[in-house]
This record gives sequence, structure tokens and C-alpha cells, in this order.
Amino acid sequence: MVCLGNICRSPLAEGIMEYKIQQAQLDWEVDSAGTNGYHAGEAPHRLSQKVALMHEIDISRQRARNITGNDFDEFDIIYAMAEDVVDEIKWRTGKKFNAAKVKLLMNEVYPGSNMDVPDPWYGAEPGYHKVFDMIDKACDKIIEHYAIPTK
Repeated sequence: MVCLGNICRSPLAEGIMEYKIQQAQLDWEVDSAGTNGYHAGEAPHRLSQKVALMHEIDISRQRARNITGNDFDEFDIIYAMAEDVVDEIKWRTGKKFNAAKVKLLMNEVYPGSNMDVPDPWYGAEPGYHKVFDMIDKACDKIIEHYAIPTK
């Protein structure tokens, strides 16, 4: 899960996805990263943490990090929160960039729409709730799409 600073959208996505993975008892690994590095080592934004906790998801232990080319070796899919983030991923990871592994998160809910998850960074708390709801729906679709049903 990748956004610009790895403190608003992608930490929410990591937390929501981890929660849903546990609920579905899946053996999946999820992580998040950013493309700009301005917040490397920082905890998620206080409003991301607050909104996540309202849904019983604690993201306070996460720390922002930069995406690297090695993420393409480590993960099967890299979800970007917005189209500009895809461009930044490509620039940051250079020769390791693999377009086949990069998807826009909201295309899981609205295939082919190339809809961005808006960055709530400069806004008030309601924007964080909107972002949470969008990501929550996308994470449900990811599990629906990729989880192998048990008998």
C-alpha cells in the first residue's frame, strides 16, 4: 500500500488490510510505504490513527518508510493510492519497477475507473473518514478477489 508520505492513506490501508486478513484467517503479508521520504520514521498522522481506532484498528506502531525496488521482490501486488503515486513509484524504484505488479487501489472497487484515494493531509477529520471508507471497501474487494475459498 503506497501513498506519498506514508502517514495518512497507506497506513490506514495497511491497518485495514491487516485487520481483514486476520478476520479472514489468511496467510498474507501487508506493508505500506511512501514515495517522498519527508516523514520517514514517523508514526501515522494523528487523524489517521484516530479514525482507525474508531474502527478498533491500532496503527500507532507503524512507521513511515520509503518504497524501494526490493518491494517488487517482496510483494505480489503493490497498490498505489493515486495515479501520481504510480509515477513516483516508477521513478523511485528505477529498473526494478514492474508495471504488472502495480495497481490503483480503487480499481478493485471500480474496475478501470483509475479513481484516486484523495489525500486528506490538509483537510479536517471528515476527509479521513471518507478515505477510511473508500479503503475499507477496496480491502473487502481484495479479499473477495484473491482469497482462496475454504471448503
